[in-house]
Amino acid sequence: MSDATQTELAHANPLPVRARVWNRFVGIFRLSPTGAIGLFIILFFALLAIFSAWIMPHDPIAAYTDKVLHPPSAEFWFGTDGNGMDVFSRVIYGAKFGFGIAIPAVILSLVIGIPVGLIAGYRGGLLDEVLMRFVDGLRVFPSIILALAVVAATGQSLLNVILVLGVLDSPVFARVVRAEVLGLRSSNFVESAVAAGNPTWRILFVHLLPNAIQGAMAQTAVRAAWAVRISATLAFLGVGIQAPTPEWGAMIRQGAEYMVSGQWWVALYPGLALILLVFGLNLFGDGLQDLMDPRRRSAK
Repeated sequence: MSDATQTELAHANPLPVRARVWNRFVGIFRLSPTGAIGLFIILFFALLAIFSAWIMPHDPIAAYTDKVLHPPSAEFWFGTDGNGMDVFSRVIYGAKFGFGIAIPAVILSLVIGIPVGLIAGYRGGLLDEVLMRFVDGLRVFPSIILALAVVAATGQSLLNVILVLGVLDSPVFARVVRAEVLGLRSSNFVESAVAAGNPTWRILFVHLLPNAIQGAMAQTAVRAAWAVRISATLAFLGVGIQAPTPEWGAMIRQGAEYMVSGQWWVALYPGLALILLVFGLNLFGDGLQDLMDPRRRSAK
């Protein structure tokens, strides 16, 4: 059978949409299996967060005073905490705070960091020096200490935690975008856009941004893992989200008090959930870098 005949048969009997999507997914899985595993973990926690109301067997903040520190059983799968609250239900509900902090914090970091990186990389000179020194000033202090101080000063609320994490992480995206723009600003398409009389904002956001954003997008999952970890650390230190809100860091803090007396389940299960979500985000972030970086893709 000739190549032309095979081509005609392929066009005459195209694969169903579902089969094409599946083949595409299998191709991505083969290219980055770690990214696919990370995506499965993220989707698992996302489903927990979305359908928590139907999955939780008990109210996450309902206290069963006659079942305080009850060990894992058929009624309470993960046991109860020091207030008599169901740990299993609280771990499931805590997924809402994991995504509810990480996603807005990363979006805020992108909104702040990408324009700074674009302007600094394109303009260069004194403006670049001023912006980058400001960025370096945010990065020179340990993130957890700076976040701890700012949240303690501004107030212990979910919004403040998101704002602090978003601002503190924006230099990462600013640096990545600036590095891309420095390599692109002397390209032919940029010089053509300047010669055609395009305003600066159009050159930045229409011509440069689509070509410089891949590196930043590849970092989003990794930075989301950072946001989840830091927010849980703040809650563990008593500065972030406070009990009885079912946040994993606050639950670990409460459970740490009972580890020495043998009630290991109070801290173990939220700790495992936190580790697994951060692990999944990091795996997915590594997979994104494989898919978006041609050099890493060709190396593999």
